[in-house]
Amino acid sequence: MHYYSTRNKNESVNFAKAALTGLAPDGGLFVPEVIPQYPAQVRSSLGSMNFRDIAFETIKPYVQSDIPPGALEDIVNSAYTFGSPFVSVMNWFALELFHGPTAAFKDFGARFMARAFSYLRRGEDRRLRILVATSGDTGGAVADGFFDIPGISVTVLYPKGRVTPLQERQIAGLGKNISALAVEGSFDDCQRLVKAALADEYLKKKMSLSSANSINISRLIPQAVYYAAAAGRAFAGCVDPDGEATPRLAGFPRAKEARRGLPVTLCVPSGNFGNLTAGLYAMKMGAPVTQFIAATNINKTVPDYLASGEYLERASQATISNAMDVGAPSNFERMSAHFSWDKMKQLILGVSVNDEDTRETIARVSQKSGYILDPHSAVGWKGAEKLSAENKLNERAIGILCTAHPAKFMEIVEPLAGSLPVPTSLARAMERTVSAKTIPAQVPAFIETLKTQEAAYD
Repeated sequence: MHYYSTRNKNESVNFAKAALTGLAPDGGLFVPEVIPQYPAQVRSSLGSMNFRDIAFETIKPYVQSDIPPGALEDIVNSAYTFGSPFVSVMNWFALELFHGPTAAFKDFGARFMARAFSYLRRGEDRRLRILVATSGDTGGAVADGFFDIPGISVTVLYPKGRVTPLQERQIAGLGKNISALAVEGSFDDCQRLVKAALADEYLKKKMSLSSANSINISRLIPQAVYYAAAAGRAFAGCVDPDGEATPRLAGFPRAKEARRGLPVTLCVPSGNFGNLTAGLYAMKMGAPVTQFIAATNINKTVPDYLASGEYLERASQATISNAMDVGAPSNFERMSAHFSWDKMKQLILGVSVNDEDTRETIARVSQKSGYILDPHSAVGWKGAEKLSAENKLNERAIGILCTAHPAKFMEIVEPLAGSLPVPTSLARAMERTVSAKTIPAQVPAFIETLKTQEAAYD
């Protein structure tokens, strides 16, 4: 498997180069030259395979030239000590992506990436510095995934005052090889700074740099795994039991089982659009997904594009679903490399949800079902409801990607749905002390900070 830049198809690199470089030299994003197909036996068995086996079969064709099967199996077994339960909620289904150590879907990509980087850099003497911009959950997942990994240090940039107290502790509370920068600006500013640093000629000569946002193909590919697992379960008519972290209140019955043989429509709460891009890869590999819903908050750049065919980036606006506050989603460039506007309209329904409807959905779903949604998952739930009311979903299984545990957003959720148990991993994170440096949203200030950090390791 080779990868080329979204801006230049004439030059290709292997997986190791694409992963460790992060951003292509021309500023584009790496994409696979082809999207591989599941073997027929794997495709027909997705509903009964365990999560690690699906992970192995999904990732293998993308990395096989650089990571042999035995090493990949070790990476998968180490990364995925948790899965993604597909549980019933009223007449729909929740794909729970918060059973990992930071209680967010970013754990799936970040943990694979950390272990893959460690393998690909075996024998290297020069330290690798990972740069990551976060609007909330990415930073915590990357920090946890790379914490104490030898030969690798991480700098996380997050918008000051725009993440929750828990998210900030996950991002900036570990220390050691993890450093945090609170940027006086938006997530888009953080992302701009990271891209500028990765393209800076001086830094490229002095440091080994890479990224850990979904602009990095090695973080995006493993996210296709849970789409394949959920679609397989839905098509087989199977629903998982609640997991330890499932936020369902006692005394509420589970809803009906899935109807066998029905391809699933999956609703994806979307911000930077890496998650949805991974879903499109899973669908193209052969997972039985019939359609996607891209549910955004009021930062609706992509839903507007799907409606009009005109892509207009804009400044992000702050919302209670803060991890989706993205006005210039990086992965749209990747989506556009694979699909025309007409094709995207066939595969994706766009919808946006405001804060008022998000709060109302958390309260109503909790009251009716005992299931508690975080603000991002509530955007997905309400978005699917809006499309259903417009008769755009037809008769099929509907799955909502629940991207973070509601306990990560206690300040918002508790007044609407009451108290809920806190997973052990989050309780431990709340005990951490924040240690972050504040910088302006200016490229020179960021580059100087990186130079200072690097000097401290010399």
